[in-house]
Amino acid sequence: MEHSEQQHRFRHGSTQSVLLGSVMLMALAGSAIGQDKPIAPTYPKFQTLRFEEDWSGFSPEGGTDYWDQYKHMELNEDGSYWVGFGGELRYRSEQWQSFGFSQAASADDTFNLGRALIYTDWHFGENVRIFIEGESAFASDRDLPGSRRGLDVDMLDLQNAFADVIYPISGTGDKLTARIGRQGLLFGKQRLVSTLPWANTQRSWDGARIIYQTNGWRIDSFYTRYTPVKKYQVNDWMAGPDFWGVYATGKLGSDNEIGIDVYYLGLETSGAVTFNGTSGTETRHTFGSRLFGSFGDTKIGYDVEGAYQFGDVGSADISAFMVASQFSYAFPDATWKPKVYVGFDYASGDDSAGDGNVETFNQLFPLGHAYNGYMDFIGRQNITDISAGVSFKPHQKLLLKADVHNFTRSSDSDSVYNAGGGILRATAAGASSDVGQEVDLTAKYSVDRHTTLQVGYSHFFTGDYFADTGTSEDVDFLYFQALYRF
Repeated sequence: MEHSEQQHRFRHGSTQSVLLGSVMLMALAGSAIGQDKPIAPTYPKFQTLRFEEDWSGFSPEGGTDYWDQYKHMELNEDGSYWVGFGGELRYRSEQWQSFGFSQAASADDTFNLGRALIYTDWHFGENVRIFIEGESAFASDRDLPGSRRGLDVDMLDLQNAFADVIYPISGTGDKLTARIGRQGLLFGKQRLVSTLPWANTQRSWDGARIIYQTNGWRIDSFYTRYTPVKKYQVNDWMAGPDFWGVYATGKLGSDNEIGIDVYYLGLETSGAVTFNGTSGTETRHTFGSRLFGSFGDTKIGYDVEGAYQFGDVGSADISAFMVASQFSYAFPDATWKPKVYVGFDYASGDDSAGDGNVETFNQLFPLGHAYNGYMDFIGRQNITDISAGVSFKPHQKLLLKADVHNFTRSSDSDSVYNAGGGILRATAAGASSDVGQEVDLTAKYSVDRHTTLQVGYSHFFTGDYFADTGTSEDVDFLYFQALYRF
């Protein structure tokens, strides 16, 4: 009876959230609807890191989009000095049932998240740039265990605030950029380094970066400190763990058909961390590489990545690794343009607690949400994830996806970790390796170039591991999201 009542609450949870989302949709779409649309200028694609967009050659002539006039505003007669403005509004409603794998009434809730970002991008000739982006992230009461999460709220802060000195190398097309200040980091497929755009508050780092671009290659060298979020205060500068590295990405092959990333990432904490009973300050070095592309003229795509870690936690030595892969096959000429894909992810776990060795992989700063399930229960630490999925495009503006994951522990002596790197459920002697399965269903609709709607439903089928270690209720997750960028 109790389970039936929970299902009823889940199905009929919060009509207010749906209504609020609908009202926001109408407001957001209003600026783009109701206007005649003659031939518009060519627009750069919106990026997760807004400072990666190139508006330098943009001209609003012939456009009718309200925001065109603010994207490239010339400040002097020859146009070498200019400024651009932009931003983002986002709303999301989340509804959970049996959160924490529990039947308790406190495990069911519906809550709302919202964020607003606005940036200004100043260019002083081709050699100097200043980019500043402000952020406000807020949330309604979250009555689930843990209350509001660490990245749900950041009332008013700087997301990015940096200066670039740019040196074009004459006659080569190469370019060298020196950047200092607060900045987002995002590399490769974001398996290890991401601003985490799904979260209500995105990650940022304070420090310096050198970017060298040459002949289709880009090499980023950086030394930073992570910026911890203080929900109701201004975030401190240079307050988090040290994070540094070199990340190179480019193309190989006679036709540049093979994409390749090669990287080194370093992490050092000032406070103690714990991995499977071993505690101490952490210094960890990660070497890795990634290959991606398609096999010849076939429609088979591939993305394969591997990384090895060494260093120390206190007096214990680190030796850990991960491999990740996804293979896909597209049918671009078929109705609805289906695409099927399979994936395999493995991250090592510790095989013996407190033995002087740490074998748990550290996922660093990932976009785990994109790879190990939309519910964010599972992180890339002590996990083996075999996944499969399919996507369809019934309309050029509508994308439908279905994904399924099967999770097992890589080591039966280590815990299960969540997408944030914390322990989801501590291990116990004799506990099963079967963590569970997750199904994710998503639909994304692009109203126009500014407005995107997304709705999703996920279900987590708990495995024997949860029954062996505590509560083991299946979990449901439903969300609606509206995003407006300008």
